Amino acid sequence: MVVSLLVDWMDRSLLLLPQAYRPESLLGFHVPGLGVVLSLVILFITGLVAANLFGRRLVKLWEALVSRIPLVRSVYSAVKQLVETMFADNGRSFRKVVLVEFPRRGLWTLAFLTNEESGPIQEALGRELVSVYIPTTPNPTGGYFVLLPKEEVRELDMSVDDGLKMLLSMGAVNSTSGLAEAQAKP
Repeated sequence: MVVSLLVDWMDRSLLLLPQAYRPESLLGFHVPGLGVVLSLVILFITGLVAANLFGRRLVKLWEALVSRIPLVRSVYSAVKQLVETMFADNGRSFRKVVLVEFPRRGLWTLAFLTNEESGPIQEALGRELVSVYIPTTPNPTGGYFVLLPKEEVRELDMSVDDGLKMLLSMGAVNSTSGLAEAQAKP
């Protein structure tokens, strides 16, 4: 039923075409699902445009436009930097998987160490602090950034990939072996 509704909705996208170019006019009969094909073609062409030199110029033009709007500029640059950091190939966004007591003492939460020095904040407080990102599940792009005393953070012998798998599965998968066991079950 959901698939049928989705296909019908995408078929209605054909109504955006001029009457002379609609498949019913050209072929003389209705082809169910052609809207899905049209949507996929548009998505593919959009990807091609964005990936080539012309697309890069459009992105630069967009960024130049956004950089002229004061509040939008701040939000856009922060989100862009976050996305680039989280999805960077060099893997520098999350350094280690850690445990922190959050949201209160006695409750432990999986988190990621993002930086071991806090610069001026650390100097102002006179304590050795670490930057920790506490993601929310199942969507790890939302969460909390906290500065914690280093002694309150417990490092885990777990890869960042395993930590993300555990978070995304909401604890159902807790290690590489746990993932293999979960995938082996029918």
